[in-house]
Amino acid sequence: MLGSVRQLLNGDPSIGWLQPLPGEPPVDRRETLLELASGRRVIHLGFTDDRQTEAKLRDGRWLHAALANVSSELVGLDLDVPGVEQAVGQGYEAYLVDVQDRLAVERLALPPADLVIGGEIIEHVESPGLLLRAIKPLLKEDGLLVITTPNAYRIAGFLAPLLGEELIHPDHVGIHSIHTLRTLGERAGYRVDRLGYYQNSPTIESTPAGLLARLVRSIQAAFLRFRPHWSDGIYAVYSLPT
Repeated sequence: MLGSVRQLLNGDPSIGWLQPLPGEPPVDRRETLLELASGRRVIHLGFTDDRQTEAKLRDGRWLHAALANVSSELVGLDLDVPGVEQAVGQGYEAYLVDVQDRLAVERLALPPADLVIGGEIIEHVESPGLLLRAIKPLLKEDGLLVITTPNAYRIAGFLAPLLGEELIHPDHVGIHSIHTLRTLGERAGYRVDRLGYYQNSPTIESTPAGLLARLVRSIQAAFLRFRPHWSDGIYAVYSLPT
C-alpha cells in the first residue's frame, strides 16, 4: 500500500519528486546556536531582529546579546540602519551592509570567522543563492555556516488556511524546506554537513490562553520527537569543500 502511494506521489521516476528527510528530533534553536558559538569568532548576519530588537532587549531574548556572552569575538552585519547604529552605540562591533552583495562584503575586509550565523534571514532576501555565495569570504577554510529558517511544513502554517488566512511574516519573500536548503547549499558550492529541525521556546504568559498554548506545545513536542517534519523551523550546517 505504502509503495503504491509512494509511486503515485513520486510522479515521473526520471525526476524523483520525493526527497529524503532527516528523522532526528528537533533541537532548541537558541541553545544550539549558542553551543556552536561558544569560544568561537562569530559573524552574525541580520543580527538586529528588525523591529523586535527593543522588545527582545527588554525581555533578555535578543540572540545577539546572548552570542556576545559565549563567543570569543562577535561581529554583526545588517541593513537595518537604526539597529546597526544602536548596536554600535552599545559597544558592539557592527556594520551596515547588504550581505547579498559580495563586493560590499569583501570591502569590509573582516577577518574570517569560525562560525557564520544566518538566523532567520534567508527567507527575507530576494536572492538566497547570491547571499550564500557572497558571504563565503566571511568564513574560515575550516569554518561553519549555519542557516536557520521557518519550516515550510510547520504545523501552524497548515492550520492558518482553515481561517482563510496565511501565517507568514509580512517581510518574507520565500519559504524553505529541507530539500531547498540542501539544494541551495550545494549549488552555492558548499558541503552540506547537517540538516535538521528546530523548535522555538516562546515566552508564554500565565493566562487562560497561555495555559492552552502551553498544553498544545507540550503535546506537539511529544509528537515531534517521533515525527519532526512539522517542526517550527529547519536548519542547515554548511562548510567549504576541502
